[in-house]
This record gives sequence, structure tokens and C-alpha cells, in this order.
Amino acid sequence: METKEELQEALSTILKWEEEQKGLWLWDRIGRLPFKLLDKMTPIFIQKKISLLLDELGQYIQTGGQYLVNEHQIFKKYTNGTPAYFPTSIHEISNLPLLSMNKVSEEITQNRQTLATVQGATTGFGGIFTLAVDIPVLLGLSLKTLQEIAISYGYDPKDKIERIFIVKCLQFSSADIVGKQAILEELSDYYHRDLHHQEMVSQLQGWREVIYTYRDQFGWKKLFQLVPVAGMIFGAFINRSMIQDISEIGRMLYQKRRITERLQVQPG
Repeated sequence: METKEELQEALSTILKWEEEQKGLWLWDRIGRLPFKLLDKMTPIFIQKKISLLLDELGQYIQTGGQYLVNEHQIFKKYTNGTPAYFPTSIHEISNLPLLSMNKVSEEITQNRQTLATVQGATTGFGGIFTLAVDIPVLLGLSLKTLQEIAISYGYDPKDKIERIFIVKCLQFSSADIVGKQAILEELSDYYHRDLHHQEMVSQLQGWREVIYTYRDQFGWKKLFQLVPVAGMIFGAFINRSMIQDISEIGRMLYQKRRITERLQVQPG
């Protein structure tokens, strides 16, 4: 297991990363506007389809829904071909070295990036009609990716507390400078295990706002995908980069939790 000095060094790297995330370029702000136009252009039947898929995402946040992953597939990534090291529970993973956790979470990121690339190319082929479906599907992939990263650091996504944490990761990825700082302050409760049930329920009830904010953050980047056929190239690149971003956020914030918890039990 890591020494106190090693944990503190890893934590300082994450804190530096957090500072770098607080900037918001002007084009990011402007980039959220085109979806107001896109909503007006989108046929009613497609809007209903988007609403249905978003409701399914909300079902996950409320009850776990259909997006829970097979945790045993994550367990297998820790074996490295040696069955003796095969964990049988998420709790066992929580006691593994941080280096192993980081390695598995990076492998998960690579796998999901590849899937997002194929998905983006496929949905980019048909312009606005397939783009309308691509948005909630990409949200679902983001949720699954964050669940897998949660497991890789020894946290159970079936737990309501972890589902809220995943929502916070989505919020962080689409927030402005002030919003990112506020989210980091809220997450400090997780690091100190000072969670209150009433606050949890309140945060879960705001899931729709989080989902729509995350969707709007796609902005003009996704508009390039509206061009039929050529949208394949843009879709593949954009979806891959977005899953890369959300994976980085998940790895950093979950790693910070694990490091903080271990420092709390370190002597001295």
C-alpha cells in the first residue's frame, strides 16, 4: 500500500488539475447557444424520443435503472492473468493499491473511447435525425463509463450516494468557473463522509436540470455532425473527446476520494 508521502503527492497532482479545470473559454459559452436553434429545427417526434431517453436516464439516477454495469467484468481486469489476484467484491477492490486502480480506470477509458468513436461515426452519418438520438445515447455511455470508474476505485454505483456523485461529475464537466468551484465544495462532504439524507434527496430531484445542462454543453461541436456523411468524421472525433473528458473527471474525483480516505487513516 502507498505511504503517506506518496498519497500526498498524488493528491497534490489532483488539486493542481482541479485548478486547471476552473477556466471557461469564451467559445465554450457561445457554443451552448446553438442548441436553442437546434430545438426549434428538430421535429416533434424526435423531441419526444429525446425526452423518453432522458427520462430513462433519470430513472437510473433515481433507482439505478438499466445503466448498472456488470461489476464482475471490472473485477476480471484486476487479475492480470493471475486468478489469485481476482477480487470477488467491490469492497476488496477498495483495499487494492492505487496504482492498480489507476491502471484499470485508464483501460476502461480507452475501451469506452473506442466505443464512443464508433457510435459517433454511426450517428454522424444521418445528420439531424441521428444526432437527436446520439445525444441521449452519449449521455447513457457517459453514465456507464462513470459507473465503471467508480467500481475501479472500490465504490458501488448501486449505492444512491454514488449515483449522486456521478451526477456531480456530469455537472462538473459542463459547469462554468463559479459552478466548478461550487461543485468541488459540495464534494468535500464526500471526502469527509459528512453526508445528510435530506440533502441527497434534494440533489437527486434536480437530475433533469443536470442532464439538460450537460446536453447543452455539447453546443456547436455537435452541430458539425449535422452534415450528412461528413458528420461521421466530426461525430467520431467529438464523441471520443467527450468520453475522454468525462472519464478524466471521473478518474480524478474518485481517485481524490480514495486518497483522502486513506490519508485519514494514516498514522501521524
